[in-house]
Amino acid sequence: MARTNFENLIVYQLAEKLADQVWDIVLKWPTFARQTVGGQLVRAADGIGANIAEGAGRGSFKDNRRFVRIARGSLNESKHWLRRAFKRHLLTEAQTAALRPIVDELAPRLNAYLKSIGPPEEDGQETTDE
Repeated sequence: MARTNFENLIVYQLAEKLADQVWDIVLKWPTFARQTVGGQLVRAADGIGANIAEGAGRGSFKDNRRFVRIARGSLNESKHWLRRAFKRHLLTEAQTAALRPIVDELAPRLNAYLKSIGPPEEDGQETTDE
């Protein structure tokens, strides 16, 4: 299958990397943790890349920006579930250390991608999260 343009974006590749690492970790959790915190965490992490992809396919700058904002929300939700997982002793220090750089790089890359989409916005919406 040929690559589409969004697959070449570093921000999308980072989102995939995070989602894949989260998946690999959650698969090893006990059933209750996997079905509760794990399910939420996997959906949130998967949502980052899924929204980047969907926005890229929408055909308008405004729609693309909207989906990148949703991806940013999914990143924040992922951070929440990662914090819960760590607090509940589901994530080790080593797993947290492996995920942190990806999570820390995604926020500024999502903001930069958002700013790069199309002409300057006229809808007055804030484009940064920090």
